[in-house]
Amino acid sequence: MSITYSTLSWADAGTLSTFSPKTVTFRIPMNQFLNPNSSFGFSASLQGSNRLQLDSRLVLSKWCKALPFVVVRSDHHPQNADAPKQYSKREKKPFPVPIVDLRRAARERVKNNKDKPKRPLPPPKNGMVVKSLVPLAYKVYNARIRLINNLHRLMKVVRVNACGWCNEIHVGPYGHPFKSCKGPSASQRKGLHEWTNSVLEDIIVPLEAYHLYDRLGKRIRHDERFTIPRIPAVVELCIQGGVEIPEFPTKRRRKPIIRIGKNEFVDADETELPDPEPFLPPEPLLTELPASEITPPSSEEETVSLAEDTLQAWEEMRGGAKKLMRMYRVRVCGYCPEVYVGPTGHKAQNCGAFKHQQRNGQHGWQSAVLDDLIPPRYVWHVPDVNGPPMQRELRSFYGQAPAVVEICAQAGAEVPEQYRATMRLEVGIPSSVKEAEMVV
Repeated sequence: MSITYSTLSWADAGTLSTFSPKTVTFRIPMNQFLNPNSSFGFSASLQGSNRLQLDSRLVLSKWCKALPFVVVRSDHHPQNADAPKQYSKREKKPFPVPIVDLRRAARERVKNNKDKPKRPLPPPKNGMVVKSLVPLAYKVYNARIRLINNLHRLMKVVRVNACGWCNEIHVGPYGHPFKSCKGPSASQRKGLHEWTNSVLEDIIVPLEAYHLYDRLGKRIRHDERFTIPRIPAVVELCIQGGVEIPEFPTKRRRKPIIRIGKNEFVDADETELPDPEPFLPPEPLLTELPASEITPPSSEEETVSLAEDTLQAWEEMRGGAKKLMRMYRVRVCGYCPEVYVGPTGHKAQNCGAFKHQQRNGQHGWQSAVLDDLIPPRYVWHVPDVNGPPMQRELRSFYGQAPAVVEICAQAGAEVPEQYRATMRLEVGIPSSVKEAEMVV
């Protein structure tokens, strides 16, 4: 918490137009600042607010020689925020970095490297594995397996509903009443959902990518699209990061490649090197539990512990994948959800998005962000599971959260700070429509 404290003397009261206050910024603890018994004297009702901005009025009085005013800025997350925008099928995903900035950076890079000797390519561009990220790749892989196994068990105690006509889901004892269904015959049902049982694929989107034996090899052609196996995109990212899975072999170079052109290279001679030592993984790989071994938690304490471990696995998988994506490039189609883990996209003409006929089915590849690799399924946050049902007229007061976070929250886990804004935990919800109409 930073406070900017400025003073205005009585002699400067007549020249407010040219007033330039002296500003001193200092930091104090949040609990001391919000303490009603402290010297600052703020009300205790401000203790629940994460975003605090105060500007006191300047009152010119003959009894005070200095007129202070305080500006308080909070570095915490906002009190409430909207969920990320969901783009329609007719819209193209925006570039993570504007194309103008990319071209400007490329010109600067060419200008700075002019008349300079070429530097050797760092890994993984030279075909080698980034050794410092191998433990992280194993951690991400195991976090994904833990997340899947824990969600199978939590879904036996936390109800998850899925619409039978569209891809919307809802976490709670019964579905929400909002008219947001866009599936077949939605107009006949006036947009109402028909809720059924859900499966794990409704919560964790099964996003797959081609498995590459050599990530620097030739691009996949259209006639090869059925001969190359497809695996979960996060697993492919972990394999390229150093995870060894016998079912999906990959080429591991021990010497950097030799560039003979802009897009051409040859492998270095490795016959002089001694035989490689057996690889010892940093940690053993976990496996998914079979359906016969999935049991619900036996007590409330075990449910809370399982929910906290699930939430931790979710954060480890997303945080680790984001670090891996900084070194191992991931591409995504700007028109459809297709993902390619590698420096360039494939040539398979299987894009069926809006106006794909004009592109002959080819994908519009661009740099991917974390939500493209691990899409968070946002669902409505239920304020009180045991309370009254959600009301259609109070939709603007309810928040949203990823489905995994909402399941863990209803199971008893503590909500992380970065999700509290979109869940609107600090926003009071009216008890009736009449009370909502009185809100200014």
